[in-house]
Amino acid sequence: MSLPLKVIPLGGLGEIGQNMMVIECRQDIVVIDAGLLFPGNDMPGVELGIPDITYLEKNRDRVKAILITHGHEDHIGALSFLLSKIDAPVYSSRLTHGLISAKLKQASLIRNASLHVVEPQEKFFAGVFELEFFRVCHSIPDSMGIAIRTPYGTIIHTGDFKIDHTPADGIPFDFAHLSQLTRDGVLLLCSDSTYAEVEGYTGSEKLVGEALDTVIKEARGRVIIVTFASLIARVQQIINSAGRHDRKISLLGRSMNANIKMALRMGYVKDTENVIVSTKESRNLPLNKVIYIATGSQGEPTAAITRIANGNHPDISIVKGDTVVLSSSPIPGNETSVAKTIDSLFRRGARVIYSRIAPVHVRGHASREELKLMINMTKPKYFLPIHGEYRHLTAHADIAKGMGMSEKSVFVIEDGEVLEITNEGAEVAGRVPSGTIYLDSKNADETNDDIIKERISLARQGIIIASVIISGDKSSVIGTPKLMSVGFSDNHYENKTLKSASKMVQVLLEEKWLNVLDWDDIESKIAETIAAHIYKETRKRPIVLPLLETNK
Repeated sequence: MSLPLKVIPLGGLGEIGQNMMVIECRQDIVVIDAGLLFPGNDMPGVELGIPDITYLEKNRDRVKAILITHGHEDHIGALSFLLSKIDAPVYSSRLTHGLISAKLKQASLIRNASLHVVEPQEKFFAGVFELEFFRVCHSIPDSMGIAIRTPYGTIIHTGDFKIDHTPADGIPFDFAHLSQLTRDGVLLLCSDSTYAEVEGYTGSEKLVGEALDTVIKEARGRVIIVTFASLIARVQQIINSAGRHDRKISLLGRSMNANIKMALRMGYVKDTENVIVSTKESRNLPLNKVIYIATGSQGEPTAAITRIANGNHPDISIVKGDTVVLSSSPIPGNETSVAKTIDSLFRRGARVIYSRIAPVHVRGHASREELKLMINMTKPKYFLPIHGEYRHLTAHADIAKGMGMSEKSVFVIEDGEVLEITNEGAEVAGRVPSGTIYLDSKNADETNDDIIKERISLARQGIIIASVIISGDKSSVIGTPKLMSVGFSDNHYENKTLKSASKMVQVLLEEKWLNVLDWDDIESKIAETIAAHIYKETRKRPIVLPLLETNK
């Protein structure tokens, strides 16, 4: 019996971010994307999250290629970590290659990395797989889908996509090429599900350019446009608008400067009228001649617009007459941070324009009608919704079923589950290790789930430190145990509860525990007793930390 074709998501199915897909056939493996997860408010102290690659580490000699669909962080952000563990060639489009190269240089991994630029319609091989990129539209240039030809049939992986007939860079979705790739049938379609709940079609990037041009034309003072550093086509539209309205542009934020400088170098952005100037130069210009393009669209604490909103940016302060445009929409989980930034900007006197009140942003992902078109064009035997939270995957599966696909041919799976395909059929067969590796810093200090849970508990319930001094012969307690709280409470009733817990511990130590239990057991008993008493009296569960000392 021949080995089945396996499709194994290690990230991106069940969450927004950390996209990574494993395709396995016979003894060969290809990996699609290696992205990171931006932490939510429920991950205190976490810088970022990346997929658990235990399965790939165990099979590192079988990994023949890493295929990158586009240059967003949720698709390339974990690549440095992956390449530090696994030596495999990386294939991507030209712009994506430039973004990857910059990332690997920063991580000191570029020297040993095997990076390859692949053009659409260029065939190449990795083990038993024949591979071919096809051009799609997304919110960053050079975005690609991938056709993976296997001994069992062709897999189409869309990457992130939408159907834009008037893209800002003038390069549309290549329907003709996709039609050729699917001519002999499609075994499995893996399709972007991010906006599977949204009816209709996603708007064109050209509409955003027109809206931003109107804002720039009508603004009386400075214009500060906040967007993702990766939205290179949008930056080009702002550059074009600045030239039309006799304004200069200054870039704010490290990632914005790095991305646009690279895009200028590679020809993806053109500044023929030399409108881009330094921040220093911009401060010497009349206010109505300046546009700033800033990072911080998700309310990140250290981003340029957040610092401006909080009044602690070293170069820029909000003045009367400023117009701030948030040319973005919050990623799920970031709504509160973005709302706070907007409020702070209003308080400082800025006029703030955002997507709820003006068409200054469009999504980079397909809505329901476009998803239907993709299914109709490819006519897959099996369908696997990818890239989205579970509700997005389910909504996308319902679309496929509504178009006539059978229940048995549509699979909603999550990270770690294994979809096996043979000539006889397809089924979910087991799982592999998966999950999120939390990093406390960009130096890749790993943090596990238990630590995250402890941080959340500390943030919500506080901590109580129980300091107990025992006599040198360990026969008695010296003084009353001191209970000090941090982040617990300071009201009268709860202070009274701490005092009663202290007396309880003293009595139990002297009457039951000393000279009977060993040191570790005494510490456990103190923690259990205090925790139980506090919960009984207050219904709170602070962390209790006993500190035992001897009076020598």
